[in-house]
Amino acid sequence: MDFELPPDDDPRRVEVRRWLAEHPRPSGRDLAVAGYVAPHWPRPWGLEADPVHQLVIDDELRRAGVRRPVNPIGIGWAGPTILHAGTDDQKHRYLSGLLSGDDIWCQLFSEPGSGSDLASLGTRAARDGDEWVVNGQKIWTSLAQFSRYGILIARTDPEVAKHRGISYFICPMDAPGIEVRPIIEMTGEHTFNEVFLTDVRIPAENLVGEVNQGWTLAKVTLGNERVSLSSGGALWGAGPSAEDLLALVRAGGAVEDPVLRLRLVDLHIEAELLRLIRLRTVSARIRGEQPGPEASIRKIIADEHGQRIMGLAKDLAGAAGMLTDVGPLGGPPGPWHHGFLFAPALTVGGGTGEVQRNIVAERVLGLPHDIDVEAGRTWADTRRGPVLRAS
Repeated sequence: MDFELPPDDDPRRVEVRRWLAEHPRPSGRDLAVAGYVAPHWPRPWGLEADPVHQLVIDDELRRAGVRRPVNPIGIGWAGPTILHAGTDDQKHRYLSGLLSGDDIWCQLFSEPGSGSDLASLGTRAARDGDEWVVNGQKIWTSLAQFSRYGILIARTDPEVAKHRGISYFICPMDAPGIEVRPIIEMTGEHTFNEVFLTDVRIPAENLVGEVNQGWTLAKVTLGNERVSLSSGGALWGAGPSAEDLLALVRAGGAVEDPVLRLRLVDLHIEAELLRLIRLRTVSARIRGEQPGPEASIRKIIADEHGQRIMGLAKDLAGAAGMLTDVGPLGGPPGPWHHGFLFAPALTVGGGTGEVQRNIVAERVLGLPHDIDVEAGRTWADTRRGPVLRAS
């Protein structure tokens, strides 16, 4: 693959510019109808764009100052899962509003008692005629206070192994029995929520995929979540990026401290690696492949990269970096102070860095999932040969 973008006279650029001339201030719906929100999606929702075509569209929209609708969970996580396993009716009912940003989505996965072991969730869904009745509690639900729909996983068969008795639903967030309680972050903002579900009735047609097969779909969602959370911006794609920080440094003059200069070089290298990994990910999606362990690799790199961007931004301000109203090199605060406070969440949300490293260890390096407790043997023991232990 040629990793350089096509020149200005490339027909794909010309077409995007022609459309932008006709739609100088496009709405989210305009962008969705044109296929510019998720160009790699199949028609009629996208353009079946190859990786270079998608990057050309990204580049032209950025040059024109056009922002896509902000609906990260809907576009990045729910949409790909519905495309993968939803019925035709579900696709036509939900995808257009999701892409346009008219319908905000949230994710009802994490629970207070399940921690990183998502499959041990306790929320239950019981079939009652043409509906499912859901009871339980979810936590860390971003954007629940604004959302029209949520993607929900719940236990539908408690008698089988934990990964086999889970089903995947589309949950209307205005359904009776749903209570959303805010969680205030140390930034002072309200992004996360607790969600309580008490006898919530969900229509049977809102089941995605097969009953008790939701864990497979949850993994599709989580793979897309890790891809979505690992884009170029430091704050899960919301910005600023390493290039934004480097541009401030270029505009402010040379950095004399050799350690800071090396850290700036490292940020540039990491940003370029993430760009190339993104091209590989987009290429795989266009071939019809769902995100695999490479999504975890990308998220590990991107999360720590984002924290380094925000930490270096503070360090470039020197002692003034302890203030809330000073940005890099003593400039205006911009997004940097808020970003510095939010950055610790990057390696926790969407699966901790430790969980991502376990996925890489098991699915790339071939290491075992757990120790053999009954035999009293660890993986290291099996590499050395038989081991006798005193009882």
